[in-house]
Amino acid sequence: MITKKIYLYFPKSETEKPIVCQLIRNFDLTINIFRAKVTPEEEGYLSLEITGTQEHIDQAYEFLSEFDVIIQNKGIHWDSDRCTHCGNCIVHCPTGALHFSDRTTRTVMFNEEKCIECLSCITNCPFGVCSSAF
Repeated sequence: MITKKIYLYFPKSETEKPIVCQLIRNFDLTINIFRAKVTPEEEGYLSLEITGTQEHIDQAYEFLSEFDVIIQNKGIHWDSDRCTHCGNCIVHCPTGALHFSDRTTRTVMFNEEKCIECLSCITNCPFGVCSSAF
């Protein structure tokens, strides 16, 4: 069993379809939804963690390709060039995705694998270092 984080974009034409339900039923995947958003234009965005065999995940990706769903591999973008390493984000990050890699130099690092997209980094960074794919 493996776990992957994926980000899905659903155009308006696909938001009414039970695609995630079918991923669970047809491909024996466990899905943890971190974040979901439907825009006023009725486009949909999902941040998911999927767990299953590599074979089932590959089959699920193939299934998704039958729709106009776009699979992305990144949800939160951390711009290391803009970071001043003030550490303000660290106290607001519940998972430790943002952390000091070295406490003596106070160098901030981002581990995307630990990120659950709570968006605290976006609202608490005074320099706009973090941004969301949706």
